[in-house]
Amino acid sequence: MYQPPHFREDNLAVQHALIKAHPLGLLVTFGSAGLEANPIPFVLDASASALGTLKAHLSRANSQWRNFDLEQEALVVFQGPETYITPSWYAAKREHGKVVPTWNYAIVQARGRLTIKDDPDWLLQQITAMTDLQETPRPEPWTVSDAPAPFVAAQLKGIVGIEIEIARIEGKWKVSQNRAEADRLGVSAGLRLSEDDTSHRMADLVDERGALRRE
Repeated sequence: MYQPPHFREDNLAVQHALIKAHPLGLLVTFGSAGLEANPIPFVLDASASALGTLKAHLSRANSQWRNFDLEQEALVVFQGPETYITPSWYAAKREHGKVVPTWNYAIVQARGRLTIKDDPDWLLQQITAMTDLQETPRPEPWTVSDAPAPFVAAQLKGIVGIEIEIARIEGKWKVSQNRAEADRLGVSAGLRLSEDDTSHRMADLVDERGALRRE
């Protein structure tokens, strides 16, 4: 990933926090069919290895788990908040007009060898952990045990587990920290005029990283 120094994020806790907040990762592998990519929800086990271990499952009918090259690392891309940035928000537009549009985003890329887990107990543990993470905040959380055990057992036969011990991880927070303070303030204010939650979350990141620059 292209990594200008001012956008680079090497803090593992920050990288892990984005993965947990945006667990739907794009799994990219290379194998007999060439490149394959599928969006898959992952559970991050931060304590399982030095950089963390990703756990997920694929449909047994999905060819990706059969076709990947064991000798090649898999890539998982986790996309955080992202939004278009208009140059109209920059103070520099009013000063000299030498500005262009851009796109702000936060993203994490994790790489590691992919291992197949075709064990019912492992699969049950994985889907339970994934479900609990999403359901716990709900007023009346659904649990895997709410479904009949024979039904769950039958569903497990239709999936295959995957595990990736992260060998390399990169974070990139491109959130206007390369702009002058007046421009950053304009971006934040412009984003907050929007009604969508993603724009507000991006405004928070712009303010957060701007504050770090001033320290």
